[in-house]
Amino acid sequence: MVHPVPTLPVVAPDPLISDLQAYIVGGAVRDALLGMPAGDRDWVVVGATPEQMVQKGFIPVGDDFPVFLHPKTKEEYALARTERKSGRGYKGFTFYTGQDVTLEEDLNRRDLTINAIAQTPGGQLVDPLNGFADIEARVLRHIGEAFCEDPVRLLRLARFAARFTHFSIAPETLNLARRLVIDGEVDALVPERVWREVSRGLISEAPYRMFDVLAETGALQRVMPGLSFDRAARRSLQCAARRHLPLASCAALFCVSSPNPDTVLRAVKAPSHCVDYARLLPVMGAQLGVAKTADDYLALIEQCDGLRKPERFLDLVAAACCLGNQFSGVEASLSQTWAARLDAVRSVDGGSIAKRHQGKPQAIKEAVRQARLAALVGT
Repeated sequence: MVHPVPTLPVVAPDPLISDLQAYIVGGAVRDALLGMPAGDRDWVVVGATPEQMVQKGFIPVGDDFPVFLHPKTKEEYALARTERKSGRGYKGFTFYTGQDVTLEEDLNRRDLTINAIAQTPGGQLVDPLNGFADIEARVLRHIGEAFCEDPVRLLRLARFAARFTHFSIAPETLNLARRLVIDGEVDALVPERVWREVSRGLISEAPYRMFDVLAETGALQRVMPGLSFDRAARRSLQCAARRHLPLASCAALFCVSSPNPDTVLRAVKAPSHCVDYARLLPVMGAQLGVAKTADDYLALIEQCDGLRKPERFLDLVAAACCLGNQFSGVEASLSQTWAARLDAVRSVDGGSIAKRHQGKPQAIKEAVRQARLAALVGT
């Protein structure tokens, strides 16, 4: 049964756009139709010129094509545009933003049908590509052959698969995604753009689906060289999603089966703190279950720099609990235990110890160590 296309809530009147053909587009409309919390709204404006937008007080921010910020709400307003392939990669496009570009033409250049629905300020939907039908059917479907011209669309497809767990991917869309790999378009992706999409997928409901899609299309090793995403990594990453671990922990877990996890993240220009998590997680995973004495506890805390970065240390403990079944059912108590051990070590007053051993650096170091060990006894 096909249900009628609904209307969405009316947007509060805004005198600044009352005489513009302005439409809410993309993710805000899609998420509203899915009953999900509304995020940032993006607008497209039909029939206007950059000069008219500036005269109204909009702030120009676009480099490749005209995009403006609303002076009060700071929401983005882009002029309707078409695009034409002019070179390799996701930057190989020329854009046209004339006043004659229609809303339908602008929607037609987008990646997936579910992202190509517009809404008037009055709540009416404009859906020329049947995106609402695909939302109802829970299908991720490309709009046209142009999908295989932009390699970022493959990354976005994989990310949406991770976010919208009940959506399948249309077979013909997967075929076009494979063409992006076969034709070498994915090789034009810059590391920063890969990380931007991967990082968003990592904190989705089912992040493993992103890497499944990349693997199924043959893109995984092309966009993330050196990554080994096996069953163990898949299971660990899903554990992180269930426990809502932070991005850096998820980043360390998805490449934990790789020979050089930190190298995988460096290759995509991930932030340095994510690289550090990936470097330290194998250490934590190897030692957490075998540490039995105060000496063991202190060695692990020092090896993972827990004294200087206690939050990271405890994040690593939580992430290590996702590496296998040995900690199943005791994750919370284990985290509490290590938090108590870390507090005990950090409570040692190194300054007062140094005063008692003035001029004797080695004696100070050993005395501090012994005090820390004593604090750990019984924890």
